[in-house]
Amino acid sequence: MSDSIERLYQAVLAARHLDPATSRTARLFQRGPAKMAKKVAEEAIEVAIDSVNGDADAMIRESADLLYNLAVLWAAAGVRPADVWREMERREHLLGIAEKLPKSALKMPKPAAARAAARRPIVALEGRNLRKRH
Repeated sequence: MSDSIERLYQAVLAARHLDPATSRTARLFQRGPAKMAKKVAEEAIEVAIDSVNGDADAMIRESADLLYNLAVLWAAAGVRPADVWREMERREHLLGIAEKLPKSALKMPKPAAARAAARRPIVALEGRNLRKRH
């Protein structure tokens, strides 16, 4: 998979100076990081909505859109896929690859009961059949 992400990243770099009238990538670069970040957020929300709705095919399509927009944002910020993979490897050595690091280095994981009590519901996604805006 990392080869595919690297190929995508290189394609984004190659397309950033194309004509914005014909290249979505060039248009995103022309509009700047705020627009790029907005596209990443929109695609992430669409993946979440498709997940809640149980639409795996749509989830796959939107995930591909998310990865594309993330590669554009990385390229604009000078972040390379290898930088992200290095961070993933560092985390794997600390907690295992399937765990997310706490936000603070001093923050220790809470017992399961405390985590469940502190968790806030995501009201917009719970128990609703959601539709994406287009």
